[in-house]
Amino acid sequence: MSTLSSSLEDYLEVIFTLESQYSEARAKDIADAMSVQRASVTNALQKLAQLGLINYQPYASVTLTPEGFRIATRVAHRHKVLFDFLHSILGIRPDQAEETACKLEHSFDDESLDALIRFVRFIKTCPRTGPDWLAAFARPCTERGSCDACVACIAACLEGQGRSCPKDCAADENA
Repeated sequence: MSTLSSSLEDYLEVIFTLESQYSEARAKDIADAMSVQRASVTNALQKLAQLGLINYQPYASVTLTPEGFRIATRVAHRHKVLFDFLHSILGIRPDQAEETACKLEHSFDDESLDALIRFVRFIKTCPRTGPDWLAAFARPCTERGSCDACVACIAACLEGQGRSCPKDCAADENA
């Protein structure tokens, strides 16, 4: 992880995104994307230029230096991995997953991110997990561990006999 503030990392990420989408990043577009005032953008751009992370001249397009590009792509990668995990694996609403990923991306170290990526790959590829396993996770049991199906499901998983709940716990509220 870089030693930049979360705010400056956000600016690099937005510049990266704008350059990727529109082939350029302008201060006005950065302000619009971040919902901040132009004066705040100017201040941040001056700091990033002093750090050698962007090429910046007033009234001109902003470009990332090679080091700025390296940091921006790492931040964008952390954001994407965290968003995908929160939304696709945990089933969090896209808007909430986006907001949470934005907060987490600045404090997630590379070792933790690598472990999270390995975990997601495991969940998506292991024969004992997969789409039906994720669907079972998304279908919470209404009795939270006290219904017979939960006991049977846990026993089947521990014995390696199946990937999905033998009974739809959420569908049977009288279990």
